[in-house]
Amino acid sequence: MNRRRFLASTITASLATPSWRAFAAGSSPSTTIVEGWRRFEIKTRVTLPDAPGPAQLWLPMAQTVSGYQIALGVDWIGGDRTETVHDARYGAPILKAIWKDGDSASRSLTLSQTVAACDRAAIETSNARDHTTLASLLPLTEAERKFWTAPTASTPLDGVVLATAAKITTGKTAPRERLRAIYDWVVDHTHRDPDVPGCGRGDIRGMLESGKLGGKCADINGVMVGLARAAGFPAREVYGIRVAPSRQFPSLGASGDVSKAQHCRAEVFLDGAGWFPVDPGDVAKAILAEKLAPDSPKVRGLRDTLFGSWEMNWIGYNSAADIELPGGGGQKPGFPFLMYPCAFTSEGECPCLDPAKFRYEITSREITV
Repeated sequence: MNRRRFLASTITASLATPSWRAFAAGSSPSTTIVEGWRRFEIKTRVTLPDAPGPAQLWLPMAQTVSGYQIALGVDWIGGDRTETVHDARYGAPILKAIWKDGDSASRSLTLSQTVAACDRAAIETSNARDHTTLASLLPLTEAERKFWTAPTASTPLDGVVLATAAKITTGKTAPRERLRAIYDWVVDHTHRDPDVPGCGRGDIRGMLESGKLGGKCADINGVMVGLARAAGFPAREVYGIRVAPSRQFPSLGASGDVSKAQHCRAEVFLDGAGWFPVDPGDVAKAILAEKLAPDSPKVRGLRDTLFGSWEMNWIGYNSAADIELPGGGGQKPGFPFLMYPCAFTSEGECPCLDPAKFRYEITSREITV
């Protein structure tokens, strides 16, 4: 039985970071735990379905990001060969397990992660109080800016995406004003569609061309990221999972069994404010789940709150869009991101949206010290 236990520094030391200096690929020496931080234990238990021949599993792991989240440690058991890896483009931390030919009873794995996080709010340079917050405000290098403003397969920046961004920002010059205009447009024009599978696929071109702007978090926050990039802002989604109840609305939290609590958010780089957190997807979710009118005081308050802050009852994995699974021979998951457990057997990819059939369970608990 393959078993390993490491501190976060051990894991991240083995992860080569891309040449553009990924913010989210590993530990930052400027990130420290201070008063107000919370600690969570997240356990992922996976048993692969019956199928002959070898099998492979990829599990997203929590990232460390300066100022609001630290991956403290990890413990796993299972797999004939199991190791921490990263994807070549984004440096996303991933646990990869391989099983040789064998029965399904032996093809199980448990991953335990301990993560510390604190509520995240945008901080202007003049208000940064310590080296941790100052580190999060460092300007982007030319390579980073180019990377996070580039089009991708799931985030095209021409055609209707470019035209929509230009229309929204016409007549606005200040960066924060332009960003707020994009955010407000996304909140006003999108809605949550409960019939969309999982977190959606983030087909922003298809949504904008059809005018059908209903979806889930990967769709709505994908539109936010695409429009922001088309307007010249470095932007990215952050794929993760809810791990605790929310102080804002019950629908925006989860605890205990969080197997279906995946959620992605968005952040946009503003000079002088660093990576600026937003989440129009959760505005749409609250409107639907809490049965609120879009113009109600509660919704107006939430949309203002989610322009510049995240409640960290959620843990971020990575920002790897259109990810190619490391060591998978060019394989990609069924969704254009790694936010769910992903496994392949001789019968193909396991159904990641069906934890009962795939037989995986993700649980979370807050650690009190």
